[in-house]
Amino acid sequence: MIIVIAGPTGVGKTKLSIELAKHFNGEIVNADSTQVYKGLDIATAKVGKEEMEGIKHHLLDIKDINEDYTVYDYQRQGRIIIEDIKNRNKVPIIVGGTGLYIKALLYDYKFVGSSNNQYEEYSDEELYNKLISIDPHTDIHKNNRKRIVRALNYYNDTNMPYSTKETDSKLIYDDVFFIGLTTDRNNLYNIINKRVDIMLDNGLLKEAKKIYDTNIRTKAVMTPIGYKELFDYFDNKISKEEAIELIKRNSRRYAKRQYTWFNNKMDMKWFSVDYNNFNNTIKEVVNYVEKNS
Repeated sequence: MIIVIAGPTGVGKTKLSIELAKHFNGEIVNADSTQVYKGLDIATAKVGKEEMEGIKHHLLDIKDINEDYTVYDYQRQGRIIIEDIKNRNKVPIIVGGTGLYIKALLYDYKFVGSSNNQYEEYSDEELYNKLISIDPHTDIHKNNRKRIVRALNYYNDTNMPYSTKETDSKLIYDDVFFIGLTTDRNNLYNIINKRVDIMLDNGLLKEAKKIYDTNIRTKAVMTPIGYKELFDYFDNKISKEEAIELIKRNSRRYAKRQYTWFNNKMDMKWFSVDYNNFNNTIKEVVNYVEKNS
């Protein structure tokens, strides 16, 4: 059995994962692309040692912020870890909000080829017509040149339309439970706003300034919400209040994108979180897993 806990930022994935790990004798595998990096703690809402309650966590703090870490790296390492956990008769619990990581880890998700043709000699219209000729079922917008180029290069590498890339992928593991946590949108947005305030109280400004002073501006640093907004404040481009509002706004928008991704890409079983009594949510999820396993 493998349990996946997914959903938008701030919804309660960490808390549920700890309780399920205790109940099902599990170990947790991080599925947040920003939490693999050392030093990115507060902004990424990384689980702390006390929060772990002695539960073993994998793929946290494994890279420095100046190092690259790809989805392929995650897929390769994550599958080794899953097999190790299962071989020790424990339950892997995959937790995080990076949908592509989860997809790559659990599905027959292949990384192919090295074609990097930019098709600079083609206009946008010519490029789109080229794509339509090989992939008439594409849902890529005609003005999205970047995705069109990616789709053409995918075809060059595989001789298959890009539109089949994910629809043909299949789970490579049996008995996987996809648990999604959700709540009313207004409630989630309020939770996110308060969460940012708590991050600031816990030292987000100091953490961001420490990273800012390194002058490292890798993808690892610029991807998480919280750093780039505060970097603009440190550069005197915006006020601290504006930076905080941007963090809250960008976090809310990210949560909306996460919902869309998980709804469209995975067969999730959604549970509405009872924030007045979280034990009710835990019991509901446990009953669902036990009943169907």
